[in-house]
Amino acid sequence: MPTVGVKRDLLFKALGRSYTDEEFDELCFEFGLELDEITSEKEIISREQGDTKASGASDVILYKIDVPANRYDLLCLEGLVRGLQVFKNKLEAPRYKRVSPLSGEPQKLIITKETEAVRPHAVAAVLRNITFTQERYDSFIELQEKLHQNICRKRSLVAIGTHDLDTISGPFTYTAKPPGDISFKPLNQTKEYTATQLMSLYKTDSHLRHYLHIIEDKPVYPVIYDSNGVVLSMPPIINGDHSKISLKTKNVFIECTATDQTKAKTVLDMMVTMFSEYCAQPFTVEEAEVVYPDGKTCIYPELAYRKEKLSSKFINQKVGINESTEKIAQLLTRMCLLSQATGVSDEIEVEIPPTRSDVIHACDIMEDAAIAYGFNNITRTTPRTYTVANQFPLNKLTELLRQDLAAAGFTEALNFALCSQEDIADKLGKKISEMRAVHISNPKTAEFQVARTTLLPGLLKTIAANRKMPLPLKLFEISDVVLKDETKDVGARNNRRFCAVYYNKSPGFEVIHGLLDRTMQLLEVKPARGEGYHIQTADDSTYFPGRCADIFVRGKNVGRLGVLHPDVINRFELTMPCSALEMDIEPFLGHTAETPLTHDVPMKEVVKHRFPTRDESQQSAHSRPTSTKTVFGDVSTQVGLEALSDFLADKSYIEGFVASQADMIVFDAIPSPPSPTLCHLWRWYNHIKSFQTDRARLPSAKSRYVLPATPPATPNDASDEEDIDLFGSDDEAESAEAARIKEQRLAEYAAKKSKKPALVAKSSILLDVKPWDDETDMSKLEECVRSVSMDGLLWGQSKLVPVGYGIKKLQIGCVVEDDKVGTDMLEEAITAFEEYVQSVDVAAFNKI
Repeated sequence: MPTVGVKRDLLFKALGRSYTDEEFDELCFEFGLELDEITSEKEIISREQGDTKASGASDVILYKIDVPANRYDLLCLEGLVRGLQVFKNKLEAPRYKRVSPLSGEPQKLIITKETEAVRPHAVAAVLRNITFTQERYDSFIELQEKLHQNICRKRSLVAIGTHDLDTISGPFTYTAKPPGDISFKPLNQTKEYTATQLMSLYKTDSHLRHYLHIIEDKPVYPVIYDSNGVVLSMPPIINGDHSKISLKTKNVFIECTATDQTKAKTVLDMMVTMFSEYCAQPFTVEEAEVVYPDGKTCIYPELAYRKEKLSSKFINQKVGINESTEKIAQLLTRMCLLSQATGVSDEIEVEIPPTRSDVIHACDIMEDAAIAYGFNNITRTTPRTYTVANQFPLNKLTELLRQDLAAAGFTEALNFALCSQEDIADKLGKKISEMRAVHISNPKTAEFQVARTTLLPGLLKTIAANRKMPLPLKLFEISDVVLKDETKDVGARNNRRFCAVYYNKSPGFEVIHGLLDRTMQLLEVKPARGEGYHIQTADDSTYFPGRCADIFVRGKNVGRLGVLHPDVINRFELTMPCSALEMDIEPFLGHTAETPLTHDVPMKEVVKHRFPTRDESQQSAHSRPTSTKTVFGDVSTQVGLEALSDFLADKSYIEGFVASQADMIVFDAIPSPPSPTLCHLWRWYNHIKSFQTDRARLPSAKSRYVLPATPPATPNDASDEEDIDLFGSDDEAESAEAARIKEQRLAEYAAKKSKKPALVAKSSILLDVKPWDDETDMSKLEECVRSVSMDGLLWGQSKLVPVGYGIKKLQIGCVVEDDKVGTDMLEEAITAFEEYVQSVDVAAFNKI
C-alpha cells in the first residue's frame, strides 16, 4: 500500500479542526485508511542517516497514512482532505468541469508517427490561473512522484510532464528522434546536453538512473517541442529547464506520454482534479486538443462521469446489514459516489466521478457502502453453513507415497518448476518443438525459460551437484509438471508425477524395477495384464536401446522406466550409469485431480463410480427406516427437529469430524426436508444429502440413534402361555455336561498361558563418557562407570576412543530392560563421579 506523508498542522487546518492522535487514527479507520506512523522529518533522517545529518531538519509532525493502492485520489493532501470532508458531511463532492479557453483556440499537441516505436500515446490539459504556495507546490510535485511510482509503474506506462505555459508557445509536437539529434538544457542543469550525453550523465543519478532502461535501447527517443523548437521534455527521463514551473507560475501545461492510453487518461484526470481547486474558477480545467498521426483529434481531459444501477438488496446481502434504499444511497454519497433511489423497486443510481477510477464493478460500490456504514457496526452473526475441510486427495496420496518411498531408502529432492529449454529437450535427446512445454515470454535468465514437462532433469542436476557423496545415490521427487492443454481456459494444466533415479557403478535397473513393484503394491495394483499393471518394451532416445519399458496400468500408459542413455548421462556431467523411473500418479485416485470433492477419497486404487440405477434408487428409497423416533426425539414433529438442530449448532456431523452411517441413519429418519429457519439442521441436511451416491463407503456408526417405532414387549407383559418352552431340549443333563467341559478347557488354557514368560523389552545402549582432560585416569573412570549397578542393567565391552589433543573418551556398551532402566538414570548415576567424568552422551540406541 502507498504511504502518504502529510504535515499534521497543515492537515488539521485544511480539515477545519484539530484531532488528538487517537481521534485521527479512529477517523482514518472509519474511512478505510490506516495511520501508519507519527513522526517528523528530523526523526526520519536521524533514523536513516544518523543524528549528524538530521541536525538542521524540521521538527514538524508528519502523519504517515497508508492508502489503498487503487485510490489514486487520496495520494495527496488535497484529495485526502476532500474525501474526509465529504465523508464527515462537511462538504459536498465537487463537480469537475472541462472548459474551453476564454480567448483563442485550445492548446494543441500533435503526435507524429515516429512515436509508435517507443511511446505512442499522449494526452494534455491546462490549469489556468492557478495560485501556488510553497505547500501547494510541494504537494503538486509529490503527487506526480506518487503517481509515477504507483499507476505509472515507475514511468514505464505513463510519464507526467508539467510546464509553465507562459514560457512556451503552442502548438506542441510530440515526436521521436535519434538520441544524437536531441539537444537541450535539462532541468536544474547549466548547459545543453545531447540525449546520448544525458543517458551517460544520469547513470550515476540516484533518482533518474532507475528510468533509463525504459528507452536507452531504443533507436529513437521521445521528445516534445513547442512551436519555436524549444524542448519541453524528453519523456520519461527529464523535463527541460526552460519550461520548469515555480511558485510564480500561473498557467500550467500538463502532458502525459504513455504506452497505455487508459492509464494516461486516468493519470491526467487525477492531476487536474486534485489541483483545479486552486484555479481562479475552482474545479474547472481548460481543455487541450491532441492530434494523432492518422488525423484523428481528441479533446482532453475527459473528466467523464458515468452512472451505474444496483439494488439495495445486493448491498444488504453482501455486507450483512438491513438498511433502506435511501439510507444506502446516503452512505454511498458520503464516499464521493453521488447516489439516489430511482423509485423503481429497491434500485439505486450511483454516479461515479472521474476521481474514482477504482470503481469498476458493483462489488466496489458495495465495499464503499460497507466502509461508510462502519465495519464495527455490522452485527456479528453465526454463519448459516458449516464445513469441515479435508485434505485434497491428490496431496494426501502424495504424502502417503513420500513416506513409503523414503522408507524404501530413497531421499526426496525438491527442484524448481522452471528450467531451461536445454534441460527438457537437448540434454534428454529430444527436440524442443516436440515438447508440450509452456514457455516464459520474457525470461530473466537462461535457467528459467520453460515450465518443466518432466521431473527427470531436476533429479539428474541434483545428482551432478552431489557427485562427491557416497554411492549409491537414490533420489525421488513427487511434484507437478506443466503441460499444454487446449481444453483449459489458461491453455495448460498441472500434472502430478513421481520420478526416481538410481546412480551407482552399475545401472541398478533391478532396483528401479523393484521400486516400481513396491509402489504398485502400496497403490494396491496387482502385477497382471488387464486389470493390473505390466511393463512393455519401448523406444526412447533418453534411455539405452533395449533397456527401456513403458508402464501400463489397466491398459493405460502411465509412465516409463529404464537405463539412461550414456549421452544423456554425459550431458548432465555424470560419469556413472543411472536408471530412472517416471510415472503419472493421478490415475490412481479414481477421480480426476481437479474434481472438487465433498468428502474424503480412499487413498488406494478404486473402481470407477457406478451410479445407482432407477431400480436401485427406488429400492434405496423404500429402505428408509419406518421409525421417526430418535435419541433427539420424534423428528416428524417440530420439537424433535428443534432438538436435533440445537445438537448440530456446533457440530458438522452426528459423530466425529467426518460423515458416517450415523448421519445417513438420522437423515433417512427425517420424513421431509427441514425448514430453513432451523439453520443448523437445514445446513446439515443439505450437506449430508450430497453423500447419497457414495453412502456405502462411509464408516459405520458407533452408536444407535434411531429407535424402533414400537418398543419390544417386556417379560411382564407376556402371557402365561409364552412361559412354555416348546423347543427346549429334553436332555438337560447333556447340556450341563457340555457346560462343564467348556469351563474345564477354559481353565486349562488360562493356566497354560500364565506359565508362559512375559516378553521383556530390552535396549542396547552405547555411551560416550568424556573425561575432564588428558590427565584423567581412564582406568579409574571405567571402574567408576562399571560400579553403577541397577536391576535390569548389564555392562558390556568398552574401548578408549581418541578425541583430540591427547584426550580419549570411554565408549562403553550396556543392555538394559526398558521398564527398569532409562538413559536419564544412567547419565545421572555416571555424572555423579564429578572427579573423573565431564559429560555423558548416548552414542547409539537400539531396540532388541
